[in-house]
Amino acid sequence: MNELLDFILLREANTRYVVAGTVLLGLTAGMLGSFTVLRRRALLGDAIAHAVLPGVCLAFMFTGTKDPFILLVGALISGGLATFFMDVVQRNTKLPPDVVLALVLSVFFGIGIFLLTMIQQSGMAAQTGLDKFLFGQAASMMGRDVVLFGLIGGSVLFILFIFFNPLKLISFDPAFASSVGFHVFRYDALLTALLVAAITVGIQAVGVVLMAALLVTPAVAARYWTEDLRVMMWLAGAFGALSGWLGAFASYYIPGLPTGPCVVVATTFIFATSMFFAPERGVMARWLRHRQTGRRIMRENVLKTLYQLHEEVPEKQLFTLHDISEKRFFVPQELALCLRRLVKEG
Repeated sequence: MNELLDFILLREANTRYVVAGTVLLGLTAGMLGSFTVLRRRALLGDAIAHAVLPGVCLAFMFTGTKDPFILLVGALISGGLATFFMDVVQRNTKLPPDVVLALVLSVFFGIGIFLLTMIQQSGMAAQTGLDKFLFGQAASMMGRDVVLFGLIGGSVLFILFIFFNPLKLISFDPAFASSVGFHVFRYDALLTALLVAAITVGIQAVGVVLMAALLVTPAVAARYWTEDLRVMMWLAGAFGALSGWLGAFASYYIPGLPTGPCVVVATTFIFATSMFFAPERGVMARWLRHRQTGRRIMRENVLKTLYQLHEEVPEKQLFTLHDISEKRFFVPQELALCLRRLVKEG
């Protein structure tokens, strides 16, 4: 109980840093991920997340320091090069987009693992813990990391709101946006740049492997609850922030649990809850609607059959289950249940 109270009140400095960092990351990734999902570019985030690893390794090799700002600059450059490479390949070849994404992901991530192995075998004193960028190490965040998260995340969200209308238009109908004079390529490039920035910030908390889940899962969960993009953005941001808080709490309450995977598990739980229990698009809601529709059709068919039987034999007042089944096929158990409901309804 005391541990829960300590966490809620944020009495420890490290707890404040971890909670603030993961909540800011979840909020930014969730809101930005709404556009990624609507643009059907969920794999783009995964490819960029894997592509930033070489930048982290090269930044460390050139500077010999694990300063978060320097490593994140390297990651930003690497992510930018990956997106440029994807654009060049897609424009100059006939390869499908998914093949280009797979190519960039495998090549850049392979280079990153190669460089990471070289660093680990080099014996450099400062290389310890560099592999944490694979799966994240939110527990190591400091106050300046949270400030950096806030600055980049806030800038990303500010740009999203400034360019909300054109980004919304290209997300739903890029052909129409182009026909009315919008530069779709420029806005697409802006969205990709924001994606690179968000991923660059997030790799320290959840790592390059799990960052894509934080971009996509809250947005997909929010999509079950609304059809309005603005509402979807806020919901996705709230789901992402809640996932960050829950993941930080799980790793705090159970020592030894890594924060990044806990955040991803939390957002997966939110997604599963949304998928099953959302009021309009959820599995349960659709099942109930299907059940109600089936009952209504069954009721209409039974009443129609009884009416036809009465028209054929006007002097007969009572009809058995056998009479009804001979006129029209019904499953006996369903027919009996339907007749009981009709009797109750009068």
